[in-house]
Amino acid sequence: MKHDIEAICELMRECGRSIKDIDRATLQIDSKAGHANFVTDYDKKVQDRLRSGLLSIMPDAHFIGEEGTTQEFSSKGKFFIVDPIDGTTNFIKDFRASSISVALIVDGIAELGAIYNPYLDEMFTAMRGQGAFCNGKRIHVSSEPLENGLVIFGTSPYNEELSERSFKLAYSYFRKSIDIRRTGSAALDMCSVAAGRAELFFELSLSPWDYAAGALIVEEAGGIVTDIDGNALVYGHKSSVIARNKVARPIE
Repeated sequence: MKHDIEAICELMRECGRSIKDIDRATLQIDSKAGHANFVTDYDKKVQDRLRSGLLSIMPDAHFIGEEGTTQEFSSKGKFFIVDPIDGTTNFIKDFRASSISVALIVDGIAELGAIYNPYLDEMFTAMRGQGAFCNGKRIHVSSEPLENGLVIFGTSPYNEELSERSFKLAYSYFRKSIDIRRTGSAALDMCSVAAGRAELFFELSLSPWDYAAGALIVEEAGGIVTDIDGNALVYGHKSSVIARNKVARPIE
């Protein structure tokens, strides 16, 4: 598995260079279902490159990606779950807070996760039972309680019916923490929790490619990841997500 993750990270760095160095004048943007839900030609190009590269590394695996995938998840077998550009709106606006997320799920259990931020050249990785790392250096969640912490949240912009609840919950966390943040990349937000840069992240609706890799990275960094009701995450459908350290208690 160590050889596999090295090859996967090199593939992700290659894709990250193509994201960082694009000719923005040629960027093609289309809309998908849902409010402010966009896809670019680079999302598709990066996903195609990840698909071919990952399946050459592990030919017996299946592939599920955000853009146009038809593969259904199963609790049996190996599945790569991939977001080619997490934070597409940021990418479109050149906000420089986007990432590539790759998880390997084996028989329903996350065994490998990697998230790459090409703008900061930060590669977050985890293998089950072996800890979490950023650029090869071990990372840990913080030990600060909520009142001494930062809270990051996502607005689930594609699900407008969740907007009011999301912001009410964000306000509640704002009242109980140092401050709140909103970056637009759930994968990077979870890495911030894993690295001890923030104490808690929540979003009320995420797809498996948004959270699969980040959840393992947080857990291997010593944190806790569940849905909003405290249940374990699954990878076959959308879910709410809370990722936190062990002392930043979620608001009921």
